[in-house]
Amino acid sequence: MKASKLPVPSAVIAVLGVTGMLTAGASFWLSAGILLLWLGSLWLARPEPQPERRMSEGVNLTRGTMDSLIEPLGQPLILLDRERITIANAAAREVLGAHIVGQDARIALRHPAAIALLEHGGSGSANVTGLTTPRSIWQVARRPIDERFAMLELINRTAEADISRAHTDFVANASHELSTPLASIIGYIETLIDDSGKVDPATVDRFHATVLREARRLQSLVQDLMSLSRIEAEKHDRPSEQIDLGQLAASVSSEIANVAGDGRLVIEWPREPAIILGDRGQLDQLLRNLIDNALKYGDPAEPVAVTVERQGERVTLTVADKGEGISPDHLPHLTRRFYRTDPGRSRAGGGTGLGLAIVKHIVERHHGRLDIASTPGRGTTVTARFDAGDNSAPQPSAAVS
Repeated sequence: MKASKLPVPSAVIAVLGVTGMLTAGASFWLSAGILLLWLGSLWLARPEPQPERRMSEGVNLTRGTMDSLIEPLGQPLILLDRERITIANAAAREVLGAHIVGQDARIALRHPAAIALLEHGGSGSANVTGLTTPRSIWQVARRPIDERFAMLELINRTAEADISRAHTDFVANASHELSTPLASIIGYIETLIDDSGKVDPATVDRFHATVLREARRLQSLVQDLMSLSRIEAEKHDRPSEQIDLGQLAASVSSEIANVAGDGRLVIEWPREPAIILGDRGQLDQLLRNLIDNALKYGDPAEPVAVTVERQGERVTLTVADKGEGISPDHLPHLTRRFYRTDPGRSRAGGGTGLGLAIVKHIVERHHGRLDIASTPGRGTTVTARFDAGDNSAPQPSAAVS
């Protein structure tokens, strides 16, 4: 660091000023004293020397500012001083814990890929599994600030991985569900062609019936896949048509009851309108799926109860059967695509495994809530709750069987 010097222009002005005083007749000692005081004041008022600062010193000086800047950000961010964590914002502390501040980042992250990234230095990223939960996936990105300081960014990739895995599973399941009836159809048709004239008429009729059944199953599967695709494409567009859910449920239930037989359905709905904002076609499909499931898996000797209630600002649809019920282990998975509690029984009954998945997406599109409750040996109750689409008060119910 160089020593500071007396400002030369100011010193020259001081000398000239005192010389002028002497010329004007001032005392020599007075002039000399004034000159010394003047030069002394200039010396004391000289600017302090500014040391050269490295980038790391600049970071130290602004660390408090950096802390206040990154603290409210939703993305987990960590400031490293070499390998030690000096700042972790609220999001990072929520992910890794408040104890990480002051800790070695390699201990905080505890993953070989992250440790290799930190020890390698420079900029880069690594995928870390199991950082927060056993199935979590995080991307750790290191961004150097200078030779000493670096910023770590933690990016949660778990949802993306789950979506990708769900898409992969869906394609695999759909391919399997489509290939099974196709293989059956092709096998029976090839048998009929290769053994033309050698198969007795009764066997031919049985083969034709099997081909027709599998073709219809394939048709149902394709229709359900297309329906699910349409519902998912429209899931962000909330329907705006006013639908009387009670009247719609009564209409659909009466139509199904004519086929199912007397006494299989008990329908109960409000005398006054139970209006919701909805898509009539999708709500019709929702009702048919729930009622068909209840009739299929319920006790044939016990009726299926379909109820619509208006409760304040909510309209509730309930479909209940008194069948075998469902094990609690299956309940969380019932709305997954192609999930079946009894695959053999479901396929034998013509089920595609998409009915409750379609129901769930319809309810979500209508901003409703779907609940499934079941007790083995006592039956299953499916409840869909929607916001009312008008301001009318709730009314007493009427029952029809």
